[in-house]
Amino acid sequence: MLDNPRSPRVRAVAKLAKRAARAETGLFLLEGPQAVAEALSYRPELLVELYATPTALERYADIAQTAVEAGVDVEFVTEQVLDAMADTVTPQGFVAVCRQFPTSIRDIFTSAPRLVAVLEEVRDPGNAGTIIRAADSAGADAVVLSGRTVDLYNPKVVRSTTGSLFHIPVAVGADLGDVVGRAHSAGLQVLAADIKGEDLLAARRDGQLEHPTAWVFGNEARGLADELLELVDRVVTVPIYGSAESMNLATAASVCLYESAFAQRSAALIEQGAAD
Repeated sequence: MLDNPRSPRVRAVAKLAKRAARAETGLFLLEGPQAVAEALSYRPELLVELYATPTALERYADIAQTAVEAGVDVEFVTEQVLDAMADTVTPQGFVAVCRQFPTSIRDIFTSAPRLVAVLEEVRDPGNAGTIIRAADSAGADAVVLSGRTVDLYNPKVVRSTTGSLFHIPVAVGADLGDVVGRAHSAGLQVLAADIKGEDLLAARRDGQLEHPTAWVFGNEARGLADELLELVDRVVTVPIYGSAESMNLATAASVCLYESAFAQRSAALIEQGAAD
């Protein structure tokens, strides 16, 4: 039982809440039973250390079993130690240390993707994580973080993905111009969601959303710069029909990704029916 909150080992784990420590070690912090369960189920080889309170491990017996099957050792810690390690106030009994595992831009666009989410200068960790989760939910093939988008392994980003980080390839540190070029070379159109664009319904009526698409989502406050909008094939906006002053970026991104997912799947079903 690890019971000293001030021990060097505990401090080393806690330091991973800081970007400098993550950059130096190539590791990141994972917190909570849901995220740990997803990591164990999908990418157990990434787990370097797994800590849990006895109470949590008893409550989540399925996580204990999955850890055993994956060959991952669980080290017991006190509540005080877990609190000292975690970035969140309520880690719910589990903290893990994982290896970072970004995907290369080349691999993303040479794998014949049909739907990709690109985050350009997205600064809010909650938005970034939620968009990754939405992309996973919509069946997107990958996510790309470009420009000065928040660090993928920021604890708040990781928590906001709710485990989707382990389901979908994510590339980091990309230049948007390079991303657009690679998308075009791979046969994808590039659409940008921005307040300066035309109604999303126009793209739906044109049948444009049926085609392989890379969606670009910009900064929460500023959107996308004019010179970046010139790089894409079309700029659209999600209309607001009620009285809301604006729409949250992650919500708008979810709408766009699902519009493409619906259109692509509908077209595939029609094509399949015609072939039958």
